[in-house]
Amino acid sequence: MNWYAVWAIYKFEIARALRTFTQSIISPVISTSLYFVVFGAAIGSRIDEVDGVSYGAFIVPGLIMLQLLTQSISNASFGIYFPRFAGTIYEVLSAPISAIEVVLGYVGAAATKSIFLGLIILATAMVFMDFEIRHPFLMLLFLVLTAATFALYGFIIGIWADGFEKLQIVPLLVVTPLAFLGGTFYSIDMLPPFWQDVSLINPVVYLVSGFRWAFYESSDVTVAISLGMTLVFMAIALAIISWIFKTGWRMKP
Repeated sequence: MNWYAVWAIYKFEIARALRTFTQSIISPVISTSLYFVVFGAAIGSRIDEVDGVSYGAFIVPGLIMLQLLTQSISNASFGIYFPRFAGTIYEVLSAPISAIEVVLGYVGAAATKSIFLGLIILATAMVFMDFEIRHPFLMLLFLVLTAATFALYGFIIGIWADGFEKLQIVPLLVVTPLAFLGGTFYSIDMLPPFWQDVSLINPVVYLVSGFRWAFYESSDVTVAISLGMTLVFMAIALAIISWIFKTGWRMKP
């Protein structure tokens, strides 16, 4: 393993995030804080408890997961798209660096930025809400696995996209709606039986549910199933990336 190459890519990507600190960190923290104020403090005070916790505390894991998903995809997709756009990706591909090292560098940096952002939002939530984390190590495990998995999908999107518009299509038109319909603001047990079954098709339900269980030991789906589904999503992403590097799809002229 060429760790110097991995570190070089990783360091470059982290430095790029620091240059856009306002857009990468400050903006999502402020937007999520507004959710805490509006839905948690203002509207939440007029809503009964959900699964035994106040509504404001209930939405904290979902809102963290919402930002984690969107930022992981955006960070990774922009990270690999710009070298393709500028043509510098060929320097990376012609260097003595394996596919695994390239993925580790780009995806590792994107996941690190998302995890850092998730922890900042978690600390910000403590200002507005009273909540507890009953299983902090499991919470961190879900945070890391989800950030890494969706950074892998962002990496795939960054290779697939041939324009800036396509970079935004999946996060805006797919991931954000799935997160809103995946139990971020409600428990799927509150839905009619038919829509409960439909919601189980939504992969984000398993991520939000498992992450919420780490906080309150209550969830829509068994935590073991949530963890298993997260690993399945990661395995699918790794299989697709393996195929991309094997065939050179969208990577080579």
